[in-house]
Amino acid sequence: MTRFAAPIAEQIWDMKYRLKEADGTPIDETVEDTWRRVAGALAAVEGDPGAWEAKFYAALEDFKFLPAGRILAGAGTGRSVTLFNCFVMGTIPDSLGGIFEGLKEAALTMQQGGGIGYDFSTLRPKGAGVKGVAADASGPLSFMDVWDAMCRTIMSAGSRRGAMMATMRCDHPDIEAFVTAKSDPARLRNFNVSVLVTDPFMDAVKSGGDWDLVFDGKTYKTLKARDLWDQIMRSTYDFAEPGVIFIDRINRMNNLAYVEDIAATNPCGEQPLPPYGACLLGSINLTRLVENPFSDAAALSEDALSDLVTTAVRMMDNTVDASRFPLEAQRAEAQAKRRIGLGVTGLADALAMVGLRYGSDEAARQTSDWLRVLARAAYLASSSLAAEKGAFPLFDRHAYLASGSMQKMDEDVRAAIGDNGIRNALLTSIAPTGTISLFAGNVSSGIEPVFAHAYTRKVLQKDGSRVEEEVEDYAVSLWREIKGDVPLPDHFVDAQSLAPMDHVAMQAAAQEWVDSSISKTINVPEDIGFEAFKDVYMAAWDQGCKGCTTYRPNAVTGSVLSVSAAEEKPAAPADASADVVYISDPLDRPQELEGTTYKLKWPMSEHAIYITINDILHAGRRQPFEVFINSKNMEHFAWTVALTRMISAVFRRGGDVSFVVEEMKAVFDPRGGAWIEGKYIPSILAAIGGVIEKHLIAIGFIAGEGMGLKVDPHAEISRIGPAKACESCGNYEMQMVEGCMTCASCGYSKCG
Repeated sequence: MTRFAAPIAEQIWDMKYRLKEADGTPIDETVEDTWRRVAGALAAVEGDPGAWEAKFYAALEDFKFLPAGRILAGAGTGRSVTLFNCFVMGTIPDSLGGIFEGLKEAALTMQQGGGIGYDFSTLRPKGAGVKGVAADASGPLSFMDVWDAMCRTIMSAGSRRGAMMATMRCDHPDIEAFVTAKSDPARLRNFNVSVLVTDPFMDAVKSGGDWDLVFDGKTYKTLKARDLWDQIMRSTYDFAEPGVIFIDRINRMNNLAYVEDIAATNPCGEQPLPPYGACLLGSINLTRLVENPFSDAAALSEDALSDLVTTAVRMMDNTVDASRFPLEAQRAEAQAKRRIGLGVTGLADALAMVGLRYGSDEAARQTSDWLRVLARAAYLASSSLAAEKGAFPLFDRHAYLASGSMQKMDEDVRAAIGDNGIRNALLTSIAPTGTISLFAGNVSSGIEPVFAHAYTRKVLQKDGSRVEEEVEDYAVSLWREIKGDVPLPDHFVDAQSLAPMDHVAMQAAAQEWVDSSISKTINVPEDIGFEAFKDVYMAAWDQGCKGCTTYRPNAVTGSVLSVSAAEEKPAAPADASADVVYISDPLDRPQELEGTTYKLKWPMSEHAIYITINDILHAGRRQPFEVFINSKNMEHFAWTVALTRMISAVFRRGGDVSFVVEEMKAVFDPRGGAWIEGKYIPSILAAIGGVIEKHLIAIGFIAGEGMGLKVDPHAEISRIGPAKACESCGNYEMQMVEGCMTCASCGYSKCG
């Protein structure tokens, strides 16, 4: 039986991928059962399932091939779930009926857990005339707010939290407002946003030319291209968004340029997709293919890589047929093109195992060589599948072989496609792999550098308690296993020690052989100068990347925290490896507390509800400590007691607990809400959330309705980290990884 490398890996399997009965009784007794379930489900679509199930199992065994989480969790369960991670939705019509039909489709997709991408460039700008109603358009951003509220509502109803990507063309008249939208920390919280940057715009930036903002043939404004570029750069410098997508380069290099036009990506950016396109993801774990690690003979077996890729392509192609889809249009698009996104994880660890420093010229060349082997094997495998099962329905031999990305392929690969066709229109992508990388023993994620060689994590036990465990990077752990106490060599580096241009070089080296795109975050230091920051994006453009996402600690998404004066802690030792540590153990309750009792009269309830909120003075400031909810209405008894206990437990752990308000205010009652003091409140729970929010404003804990903290509730610090709580586990260990905020404690990712 497989022994997990660390308790956190087993916990992730148990929480995310292990099949269980509705009451929580495990069906998958071991991780081998999970692998057998997935292998059997993907082999079931073959003419001879028995011939393939064992081969599929062997690919999964020992975490060699890591299908995306939805496949691990959903394949073979018999449940009505999609095995695709993310979708780009249909083009939004510039009409009210079309907009809300698109909203409905998005809600249905998110209800099944799919992340979605949308291009809002098709909507007329704010202030443009609306024919027939003598009114002006409210603009794309107003409808993005509607989408954001929909996402929040769908998730509050119990669905798996999804994510959304919004894109807008650099020549849209509302682009300046779009660029700065995320500067408001309370706005568009469920969106990632990116600007679609065109080749002519970049030419104008470099030449100092003018740039027209145009919609439907009308020029609304002309400005200097460099001024708009600086606005984009300043916003992402200050707030980590928007990202930049080089959309003309994406369309020019697209194998399917002859049948589709791309204007959006999935939430983390690794899959540029057409309307109703879906991304199916999986990763080769490079660490399992390195032979004789940390020796002069260390090398990645290219034969083993090619063999594993060949099997993985077949498994992912079968997944297209095994999956369900939220919408018929998504199924039709997937079946017509059969695109998959096969990538890698553990790259940084594999480089360390063969003695190369991530970010060096040698590491970039090796990365390109490995991904070339992967791409070659994937295209040959898909061509072989086409000979056996048929090419994808929209395959056009001449147009396909003339596409941009096919020009660099070896002649024998092109010949095979010319003879057999190809089963999958696009094959390679580098996806976010944070959770599955932890599951596989904390290998480095995707093509990212190692974030930290080791860190302390509080791991949830089956009895509900938490124990501290040091979690080591896979390559570091393997080094200690092989070398003992010998210090790590200089080529072991982490994200904190890399120059931004090292990140760019690695992304560019990988992009050469990736036919979709790459989810990667370029971490930059907080004190980087603005001009040097802009140079990162220009380097990404100049070196052939399809997009660029950076993360600089900031006041909205994260910052360098400091020890509060009232609670000074000893300085962390130089080799401390923990991330930000907030208050996690419950605060002690004093004998007496000050508080306020509020009366809430819900129109559909005979008896009022009384809500008492008591506060504690901690680190020189007042913060909520406990809640008591009482009513004479016995129908409310069970859930009022549950809320009292749960909210109080959250409050007693300190930190930014304002998310409780946000989550409660988003709860809706399918029977309908009520009007209270001129406002429509969607449920009695939302009303209670409003009362708690009113109290937090009164004590100065948050700045106002719908707003965040007045001051940081910081406690202890050991390194750079964000000032936001994880929406899943509540710990303050959110990091920008692979273009998405990801929790280092539980593995939760906004991108799903």
